[in-house]
Amino acid sequence: MAAGDQPPDLSSKDLGATNINMLGLVSGGTVCGDADEELDFEVGPFPWLASRIVNLPAVCLNGYSTLLAPANEVLIPQELLSSKTVWTPDRELGQYEDLVARVTNFHNEDKGFMVLDGDVFDVPIRKDIVHRVVRWQLAKRQQGTHSTKTISEVSGTGRKPYNQKGTGRARHGTLRGPQFRGGATMHGPKPRSHAIKLQKKVRRLGLKIALSARTAEGKLLVFDDLEVPSHKTKNIVQYIGQMEGTKKVLLVDGGDIDKKLKLATQNLHYVNVLPSIGLNVYSILQHDTLVMTRNAINRIVERMHTPISR
Repeated sequence: MAAGDQPPDLSSKDLGATNINMLGLVSGGTVCGDADEELDFEVGPFPWLASRIVNLPAVCLNGYSTLLAPANEVLIPQELLSSKTVWTPDRELGQYEDLVARVTNFHNEDKGFMVLDGDVFDVPIRKDIVHRVVRWQLAKRQQGTHSTKTISEVSGTGRKPYNQKGTGRARHGTLRGPQFRGGATMHGPKPRSHAIKLQKKVRRLGLKIALSARTAEGKLLVFDDLEVPSHKTKNIVQYIGQMEGTKKVLLVDGGDIDKKLKLATQNLHYVNVLPSIGLNVYSILQHDTLVMTRNAINRIVERMHTPISR
């Protein structure tokens, strides 16, 4: 706003950025006094500010800006504070507290409630642990069957192709060298295991963190069962379409996967099914929504509580 522009209306409760800018423009010494007292300070290029600031409650600036002033020296009037509501979680996460989850099914019918163990579904989130477990998973699942032939394995004679001297050509002792077509590969890959070692307790903690993260996001759904009326894919498409904000779903059952459910989901790239024994960190991270049955949760909790065999 230029110096000659019309001053903004300060009578409204929504003062927001106007008052923040106004406090930032005040310069000079201490500005303290009553609301009806004339105050002596510099207002820069805004002469209308002097007539407006006196109508505000007493405020001490002491040369500090609003954001840098110590809390014990600056009193911010209530009308200068933003009325915007800042969302805060209902509780602090990662406190190992038992949680109560609503149990439903594909038809969104109430099937009661279930208690989720806090030491499995409410552990502190640690990205470093998840990163280590994912690296371990991806490295361990590599086949490692890559192979190339060395000079002793390629097909060809071992005879010297021509005399060492007198031909004017480069010296060669074999035609199986890496410089010839069909020759050997030097320092090429050989079959090996890419697996890296990771302690069992770290793997177990990674799974707990992944489950806790989905629970904290509200993306863990507890179903009574995963029964479907038929093997038709359209049924699963309809059920998944009813889930709000769902792009990719992982269905986890306690025991063997039902044949009808397996047939109904095999043509959908955004729906995958796993038994509880196959639940892993990488699969949880690949899907934004995790659906688990009662039986699956009980088996996972039992597995997490089983002592680690050494």
